[in-house]
Amino acid sequence: MITEKLRLPGDRLLSRQQLASCPSHSGIPLLGGQIRVYSHVDVERQPLTLTGHRGEITAMTFGKGSSPPLLCSASSYYVIVWDIELCQRRRREGKVATGTVIGTLLGEVVHLSFCRGDERVAACSGATAYILHSQKQEVISSLTGHLGPLTSAEFCPWNPDMLVTASEDRTFKVWDLQTESIFYHSFVLAAAPLLSVFFLEGNKHILTGSTEGQVWCFSLQDDIKCQLVTKIDLQKMEKRYQAGVTERSAVDDVETSKPVLLMAPCCSFNESSSQKEKKNSWFCVGSTDGLYVVDLAASELLTVLYFKGMLPCDLRRIRAGGEGLSVLPSSPPLLESPLNVVLQRKEANHSKKTGALREHPLVFHSKLKSSGYTSSPTRVMFTPRTNAQKSQTSTKAKEKTGLLLREYPGGSAAPSVLHTHLGVSNKPVYCLQYSGNGKQILCGLGDNSVLLHKSSLAGRPAVYTGHDKLVSSVSWSLSRQCWLSASEDQTLRIWTHGTSVPALVLGKSTFSRAIRRAQFYYLDKFVLLASGNSLHLYLYDVDISHDDIKRYQQRSVVKRVGSFATTSGTDISDMSAINDFLSYMVLVGGADRSIQVFDMNKGQVAAVLPDAHSRAVHCITQNKGSAFSTQTPDSYNLFLTSAVTDAVKIWDLRTLRCVRRYENHLNRCHPCSAAISPCGQFLASGSEDNCAYVYDIRSSSFLHKLEKHSETVLSVAFNPATPELLTGTLDGKLGLFQSTSGV
Repeated sequence: MITEKLRLPGDRLLSRQQLASCPSHSGIPLLGGQIRVYSHVDVERQPLTLTGHRGEITAMTFGKGSSPPLLCSASSYYVIVWDIELCQRRRREGKVATGTVIGTLLGEVVHLSFCRGDERVAACSGATAYILHSQKQEVISSLTGHLGPLTSAEFCPWNPDMLVTASEDRTFKVWDLQTESIFYHSFVLAAAPLLSVFFLEGNKHILTGSTEGQVWCFSLQDDIKCQLVTKIDLQKMEKRYQAGVTERSAVDDVETSKPVLLMAPCCSFNESSSQKEKKNSWFCVGSTDGLYVVDLAASELLTVLYFKGMLPCDLRRIRAGGEGLSVLPSSPPLLESPLNVVLQRKEANHSKKTGALREHPLVFHSKLKSSGYTSSPTRVMFTPRTNAQKSQTSTKAKEKTGLLLREYPGGSAAPSVLHTHLGVSNKPVYCLQYSGNGKQILCGLGDNSVLLHKSSLAGRPAVYTGHDKLVSSVSWSLSRQCWLSASEDQTLRIWTHGTSVPALVLGKSTFSRAIRRAQFYYLDKFVLLASGNSLHLYLYDVDISHDDIKRYQQRSVVKRVGSFATTSGTDISDMSAINDFLSYMVLVGGADRSIQVFDMNKGQVAAVLPDAHSRAVHCITQNKGSAFSTQTPDSYNLFLTSAVTDAVKIWDLRTLRCVRRYENHLNRCHPCSAAISPCGQFLASGSEDNCAYVYDIRSSSFLHKLEKHSETVLSVAFNPATPELLTGTLDGKLGLFQSTSGV
């Protein structure tokens, strides 16, 4: 709960001046170089007044690790460190509270900060950062290198010999305090000066904010190479936040700049370590009009506490919406549910007239064997086998069975090593999907065909043709007995092994719009597809028998169960549903930038997420796992979405909130897809810089940048059985990447 606990009176305007606060005390400067310190523990206690400065106080800060707390204050003449407990004791004894002068005549100090152990103090004055000893008057080092005045300097919490400074020259620098050299010098981030620096220790991220309300997040790797993770804008986040709030205060009607004056961790001082770990991506931004609580992982604004008419806000309720939604059903289907519909196939009505002659084929077998007229006559009727060996088929069968039943290697590294690079077409590879056992791969191409490859990409693939336009979707059945392909030509075809003729075709007369996505659903009971503004649900029965005589006669049966339209009537741009286990939820991306959740048990829309992206969602992928890996039940409620000119976002279906963003890849015009690994630890995305990016799902920065592609990477797919990643490019090439830890 964030509430107003203490309001401190001031005797002058303290605009953009560094104040001091810690879990037990707060301090504000007064006229005449005095400091007034208030206690948070005992609000009724008389505040402590500290004197000793010549000139007005320009900056102050409390220590981070000491007990009792230390307070450091600066003016143009002195930098003084105060022991608060010692000062209070001296005041009770009737003596004058004094501090330790650690710096003199450093100029106008605008920012102070302690290191984690409170042994050193960083003071920013002009373009120089002074490192001072906190117990005596000693300047340990002077750091110069910025072209403009410094605005902030902070010690790295996980490396005490590292300091980060921000300046009005719009850059920040990472310093090595042992050698007084620069580890990293950033590029010019914006047109406005940088004001503040903040660390997220759990993710090893550096955040810096500007006077225009922009925050940049960089990952500080072990090799001290800073990599941009994300960039957020307070004003844009506030607009998105207000779009979902019914009541708006008067301060929302006027647009003003929102300088990032200060950033601080968003956790209570008395929270447990598990609660703090859960909120390790949350932080507070203090600006001129209010306090903004931001989730960096999702780049979303959680709440705003305006200084005018500020109301208490309970952060525990921020994620309370949509608790009832889950991909795992909590009850059996309703009696009137469309999922209960069954297909009743009519039996053939044979003639029962006696004596009537019926037409029969001359051969009563489905397979026709050659009569052997062209073969040479047999001269040896029988030759005994004297060197017969024991058959090894049972051993091989056991070996194959063992390969099918092995577990996904836990703790394996993400795929990053190129194993095979193969050109399959001169047209784009629009979609990829592995079979459930990871042994075969379907490739939907821009030349209107479907390729069936071995997962190793060895040998010649089987080619399936029949579509008139590009193949937009392919899907394996759970039984792996058949698979389907959907195309922009408004047709859907279901194929079986051993024949190049589809077992079932839904033609152009069935759909008036192109099929965006199609798949098997509800443990292969249904075929689910998206066309226009509706989801279409079909029962089917595929005849997998092969009859050379009747091969052109379609004996498979299909029946439409129902069509389910989106709430706003918007066209569906992509769709996702789980087929590996029973699930009622179907996720749909709309052309109006929304995400809609369909409850197929009720046959209606259960939830709508408006403005999920800045453009229409072109990819929705759920965390489906695989038969070879095990995940916690809650993890199956995660799904990702991507859109052109926007980042890949991870959402939680239970809360209907974005929980993390990934935006290191480039996606400006092509519908680059994304995928989640079977173990649920990694995420892969295509990119227009001829690379594929592999992310750790827990971090917004990428793990690997998979190069060696010749064009835009449109499609990515993880092997469900082994740590492998397959990529498909705009120029019709496939790339197979394997893990460094081996398969």
